[in-house]
Amino acid sequence: MKVKNSRLEALKMLISSMELSSQEEVLRALEAEGFQLTQATLSRDLKQLKVAKAASMNGKYVYVLPNETMYKRVTTPRKATEMLQRSGYISVNISGQLAIVKTRPGYASAIAYDIDASDSDYILGTIAGDDTIFVAIREGVTRGQILRVLSYVIPEIG
Repeated sequence: MKVKNSRLEALKMLISSMELSSQEEVLRALEAEGFQLTQATLSRDLKQLKVAKAASMNGKYVYVLPNETMYKRVTTPRKATEMLQRSGYISVNISGQLAIVKTRPGYASAIAYDIDASDSDYILGTIAGDDTIFVAIREGVTRGQILRVLSYVIPEIG
């Protein structure tokens, strides 16, 4: 299971940081990261992550993660394994019912995915760009409560 989790994390980072438009391209990128898998396994992984295709800024259809509303990519791509060594988190600011999480370029979508997957009653949902996440907070939730929930996903907040 550990290999699958590592593969899924690498897949999220690759999709967030590169314009990949076919499963063949995704397989090659994963292979470059040290993952050997079949097209059928990749297809199941994409389905599990709810990956879709959407038009990028240049009109090319590329894979995107859920809630990824902007398709700007990092200008100097790193290997996914290198990106996974750090969370990419920079800061969080909370104002009213909105938290703004700043990340390094290419990290926001993967972190937002993890925030949404945490299924917290305090968070209504997220919108992720390339390096910024908007977190909609349920009314009545305190700053401390939201920071505690976010710290489960982003340990550096703790």
